[in-house]
Amino acid sequence: MTCEISKRTILTIICLAEILSMLTLATVPALLPTFILEWSLTKTEAGWISGTYYLGYLAAVPFLVSLTDRRPVKPIYFCSLLLSGISAISFAYFADGIWTALVLRTLGGIGLAGTYMPGLKLLTDLLDRIDPNADHSRIVAFYTSSFGVGVALSYLLTGEISNFWGWNITFIILGAGPIIALVFLFFALPPEQFSAHKKPQTHLLDFRPVFRCKPAVGYILAYTVHNFELFAFRSWIVAYLGFAVTLHPGEDLLITASAITAISTLVGLPASVLGNELAQLIGRHKAITLIMWTSSAVAVGLGLMAEAPLWALTFMTIVYGILLTGDSSSITAGTVAEAPIGYKGATLAVHSCIGFFGSFLGPLVFGLALDIASSTSIGSTTAESWSWAFNISAIVAATGPVILYFLRARG
Repeated sequence: MTCEISKRTILTIICLAEILSMLTLATVPALLPTFILEWSLTKTEAGWISGTYYLGYLAAVPFLVSLTDRRPVKPIYFCSLLLSGISAISFAYFADGIWTALVLRTLGGIGLAGTYMPGLKLLTDLLDRIDPNADHSRIVAFYTSSFGVGVALSYLLTGEISNFWGWNITFIILGAGPIIALVFLFFALPPEQFSAHKKPQTHLLDFRPVFRCKPAVGYILAYTVHNFELFAFRSWIVAYLGFAVTLHPGEDLLITASAITAISTLVGLPASVLGNELAQLIGRHKAITLIMWTSSAVAVGLGLMAEAPLWALTFMTIVYGILLTGDSSSITAGTVAEAPIGYKGATLAVHSCIGFFGSFLGPLVFGLALDIASSTSIGSTTAESWSWAFNISAIVAATGPVILYFLRARG
């Protein structure tokens, strides 16, 4: 019973910190329509600002996460939390156009690189100390779900705070989240026992042992297309709902677009956990296939609903949010389970690096599709251009189960 309580306590501590650290993630996507108008951005430029956050993540994650196989996780984690907070607060004071926004959001992405997967590494290392032979897939599901809870709160708080005090104050308030998490973790976490870790025999950025493990690579590539779809949705859904409102003169959404996005993201907590339970029941590969292909089909339908009744569009957005995150924990748990011995950090580094390349490409390609498919002019959109953008996202996501099949992922 003592070990069980300790495991729950550690899970609660790290998940709470993860939620606080995520409060800055959705500030730009939720305010993208504001920045498009205020800074006269094209949709492609807006996609760059939204996607560069994940480009910063992509650039830093191979070094920061693989370093956790060789050094204690805490200093990496704490410094990255500090960077996340400072970058958001600096955005409030210094961002005045595309270039300053790109730099500051890139720094925020670097902060994410040192918190998300290192946090998972820290969590699983502490749990392995308590119970080395346990299956931690359920705990991984709760941790990955806390990511979604943090993002949901980020959308909700960004929308509500900006309505009262504007976007500058919003960035300052939410930028305090990672800094609060840093102080909280400093006092709440038990000490690490890094000497117990088995260090890899290769140099820091040698990922060959990871790439030789085909099942792990399968999950990593599935995670990539999953992120492409997920972050295209999170980056553009507020703008899409705003466009749909313009097609319904005299009508409005029952709640704000940012609140709808927050709800669609928040439902990811039970969806991700239940997705993992489904994977344990019918097999990981089968569960991922079912969820990803259903999600792709719903994406196509959502893209055709700009002129549908607003209540139906709201409902479909929330359904899509459930499906988008239903496979998340199963994919990440698969990567952790297939990681070569001694290379958990390196495997998570590759998982994050390649996976979040999809997070960078998703918003960018979605915005590019809107510009290209628009029959009016660059910077404007049509119902048809939104449909094309959602279709592209759906096609990319549908390749995930195929990749898993051919790389012989074990379910």
